[in-house]
Amino acid sequence: MKQPEPSTDSGSSSLQRQEETTVSSQTTHGAADLTRRMVCGGLAGMIAKTATNPLDRIRMLSQTGEHGIKLSSSTTTTKRITPLQLYKSILQNEGILGLWAGNGANLLRVFPAKSIVFSSNDFYRGVAHTLYFGNDVDNNNNNYTTQQQKQQQLPWMLSFLSGGLAGMTASAATYPLDLARGRITGKLAGPGGKKHYKGIVNTVLITAREEGVRALYKGVTPTLLGAMPYEGIKFGTVGMLERAFPKSSTGEEQGGVLSNNIIRKLVFGGAGGVSAGLLTYPNDTIRRLLQLQGSKGTTEHFDGYFDCLRKTYAKYGIERFYRGAFINIVRMAPNTAIQFGSYELLKQMSEGYF
Repeated sequence: MKQPEPSTDSGSSSLQRQEETTVSSQTTHGAADLTRRMVCGGLAGMIAKTATNPLDRIRMLSQTGEHGIKLSSSTTTTKRITPLQLYKSILQNEGILGLWAGNGANLLRVFPAKSIVFSSNDFYRGVAHTLYFGNDVDNNNNNYTTQQQKQQQLPWMLSFLSGGLAGMTASAATYPLDLARGRITGKLAGPGGKKHYKGIVNTVLITAREEGVRALYKGVTPTLLGAMPYEGIKFGTVGMLERAFPKSSTGEEQGGVLSNNIIRKLVFGGAGGVSAGLLTYPNDTIRRLLQLQGSKGTTEHFDGYFDCLRKTYAKYGIERFYRGAFINIVRMAPNTAIQFGSYELLKQMSEGYF
């Protein structure tokens, strides 16, 4: 008597359920890992900004010229105001806390901005690596040690492109917060310590009410134009240095690997920040001038990016675009070093918790 063939329905159903479970698990893990990277990036940005906010305040006042320092009639209007003079002016008008004016707005802006920058840079790097090499990359361990792995490091141009796209993504998503921060920190308090704007929400509401909602995007063009080269140069420099100086693979203990990697990120991040800040500073000055036009106490008006460029150059010369550049370089080195170092540390500390 012929025996019936065993049914394969149950086996196929079981295999299908296993595949669905695997896909679901991978999706959940991917979402959790993205969340972890965003939180780590946001916290790293907040730590760096708070630590360097006094330097940033001095730099902003130097850029905008809204520092309240009166030049004597015997001096020319092109005389430079030193960082020390700005520091004393802040203390005289606003006290020691004036050095951290706008830090609250900074943190509200920085957390989403840096969370998007770092996580999206990891994402774009993964996409670029897949397209360029044909295989995926583990962003938790992208410091390769063997010669074969080193050869699969992304070329500088792809690192630049990944960072630039990440910067534009973050800038587009958080620009109104950046404008509010610029107006808060770019102006010194008036007589009696009276401030023009009180907090980020107040600044956004006043700007929208008095100048219209479109005013919240004043200066967005140079911001997006500057985000590509700025973040691109920063992340591209870090990628280039990681390729040029691969991490040693000789008998390191776990603690040694952690410390070594964080130090590398601190050094490479600082170098990337200085390079990016120096090369894109004139564009940043135009962005700040456009952000301040129409605000309380500011009389200058520009019809867009190129009108601002033309009028500023005609009135002040090329030097005007580099006011505050020195203090910006001094600020950028620790700022980006802390960002990259903190991001690496927080990623490693949080691994396995999400």
